[in-house]
Parts: sequence; structure tokens; C-alpha cells
Amino acid sequence: MDVTDKIRPWMKECRLCPRNCGADRMAGQKGFCGTDTEIMVARAALHMWEEPCISGKEGSGAVFFSGCSLGCNFCQNRRISRGQRGKKITQEHLVELFFQLQEQGANNINLVTAGHFLPQVAVALEMAKEQGLHIPVVYNSSGYEKAKTLKMLDGLVDIYLPDFKYMDAVLAKKYSHAQDYPEIAKEALSEMVRQVGEAEFDSRGMMKKGVIVRQLLLPGHVKDAKNVLKYLYETYGDRIYISMMNQYTPMPAMKDDPRLSRKVTDREYERLIDYAISLGLKNGFMQEGETAKESFIPEFDGEGV
Repeated sequence: MDVTDKIRPWMKECRLCPRNCGADRMAGQKGFCGTDTEIMVARAALHMWEEPCISGKEGSGAVFFSGCSLGCNFCQNRRISRGQRGKKITQEHLVELFFQLQEQGANNINLVTAGHFLPQVAVALEMAKEQGLHIPVVYNSSGYEKAKTLKMLDGLVDIYLPDFKYMDAVLAKKYSHAQDYPEIAKEALSEMVRQVGEAEFDSRGMMKKGVIVRQLLLPGHVKDAKNVLKYLYETYGDRIYISMMNQYTPMPAMKDDPRLSRKVTDREYERLIDYAISLGLKNGFMQEGETAKESFIPEFDGEGV
């Protein structure tokens, strides 16, 4: 079976993601994600701004894919998330990028928002592992994934790094046009944990396998963030790590929103951290210093591609 045969069942009438848009991506139609079947990559370079056990001192080998199946109103990566910027590459070229990053000393291959190209990415990972790719593979996503689709990554991904953005379906609908986000994210996370199990680290403290769930605190929405932490900790306990993020950066598209037009306050973030401590959360990450800066958003200029 060639690559096209593997892709066709998923993308002829695309049902790859929870949007179920039905676009004939094989014929060049673009789905809700903003892309057809041609892989688009906007950046492939060492990335220093992930969690310490992902980036380390050497950096994470981050491959930023263009397009997105969620499309949040407040997206920091809007320049690429609508599929309007990036280079079209083949599976073979993608494999080459993996090896370039490995040779540069990357601690891992970090697939950033790759879900809408998942069949192609799975093929590329199989090829790369057969050719000697030996560093861990990180799947970095919005959490808005079909559990059924994620099964094709079983045995190919070592570390899952999903978001868990909302527990409130009303907020999910308002900001991400995805009222079903909470239930979809729960099912996806369950599949991720099933695949990779509890965390393992090497002698340097770098993660070799496991799950880190990110919760981006939105201004004015501490209550929902607390509900996310409560669900995660009560469901998974110390089997997963939770990364509590205060780096929300207000983008121009949110200038008229009474809450999301500003940064998170120190007090809001402190309330979330205090709540995590009260839950008994131990396996967690928090951010310090000034993180809500556009300078932390990479230049998606095709570097490394």
C-alpha cells in the first residue's frame, strides 16, 4: 500500500478531526483546518520555550505545521493556523527535517499542531524510525482530536503534550467554535494516556515518555481553569503532569473582548496555583516572569524547512 492509499480513506471526505467537515482534500479542497493533503510546515528549528523536561538546554526539535482544526479566536499563531503561511513538502522531506533536528542535538522531535496531517505524519514517523530516528517524538496539540484518529500514532509517539483548554462548553463555543471540546478532549486524553502510560525521564531529567497536559489560563476565567485542574487531577492523579500557563497574549482580533483584550493578572495566576496546591498536585509546571510577550511567538518564516 503506498502513501496515497493510506491517506485516501481519511481525506477523501475528511472526517479526520472532530469538525467532520467532509472536504475532499484528495481533490485539493481545503478542510476546516485550511489545508488539503499537501503537508505544510512553517518552521523546523530548535525551540527553547517548552517545559524544562522537553526543551532542556539543547532545545526541542519543533516542527510547526500550518493549519489547525480548532481555530481559537485568540490564537497566538494565527499567521500559520489558518494555513496561509508555510512551505509544502513531501513525507520524504519531513523525514529529512526530523534527522536534521536530531543531528542539531534536539532532545526530541516536537510535532506542533500536526493533527490535520496525521496520516502523512504517521507514515513519515514510520519511515524515520526505520532509518534510525532515536530521540523521543512529542505530539503537541490543541487536545481537540478524535481518539479513533490518535490510534494511528500508537507506538510512534513517546510523549503527548496536549492542551486542555476548557471544561465549560459555553466558553469552548464562544472562543473556539467547538461546544463539544470538553468531551472530545477527555476522550483524546484518555487515549493518549493509554498509549504511553506514566512518565519516564532520563538521567538529565528529560522526559522519555509520558503525558503533559497544558492549561492556558484565560483572563477572567480562573473558575474554568480550576475546573480543568480538578478534572485532570481527580481522573489521572500523578500519572500525568500538568503545565499551568500564564502566557496568554492578547492579539489584535481580541481588542474588543472585555476579558481577552488584556493579559492575565498576577493575582489570577496565583489563585490558580494556590488551587493546584490545595488539590495536592505535585507533578506540575508553572511559569515565572514575563511570559505574555509577542517575542515568545516564533517567526514563522520557513526557518529550517
